Order: sequence, then structure tokens, then C-alpha cells
Amino acid sequence: MKTFTAMVVLGCLLAVEVKSQARAPKGRCFCADKGVNMVSPKLIEKVEITPPSPSCENQEIVVTLKNGMEQKCLNPESKFTQKYIMKALKKRLA
Repeated sequence: MKTFTAMVVLGCLLAVEVKSQARAPKGRCFCADKGVNMVSPKLIEKVEITPPSPSCENQEIVVTLKNGMEQKCLNPESKFTQKYIMKALKKRLA
């Protein structure tokens, strides 16, 4: 009887763990929404591009501002972001 009870408890714990893992990836994104459409290029110190992954299904573009204290998410679909990224890539490859 003790073995059966232990198996039932173990099964319940396993089911709870699997359910919590299924919900975890949604909370792993840095950006809560699409992000801003534009930031003054003079204020940008660093750009980080994070591709979609199992922990976050969205592509995220995060810029660190020169004040070092603030990070902003850029909307990957905005024309400003696309042009800025293309310019940065060309500059890096040159």
C-alpha cells in the first residue's frame, strides 16, 4: 500500500513539473512587446540581436544606450531598425 501511495504522489509531482515546464518559455523573452520603432542612433552604444529560440519565440533586438543604464527593445519590423541593422552589418564587414 505504501508503494502504491508513493507512486501516486510521484506521478502527481511529475505531472505538475511537466505542466510548469510547458508554460515557462513564454516568460523568458526580454522584450514584453514589439518595442519602439526608433531610437536616435547617436544614443546607441550596443546592439544585441537574439533569434527565436525554444525559450522565446520572437526575434528580439535590444539596444543599450550610451548612458549605460537603459536598454530598449527595437521593433524588428520597423524600417528604422531594418536600415540600422543593415548599416551596422555593412560597416562591420567593411
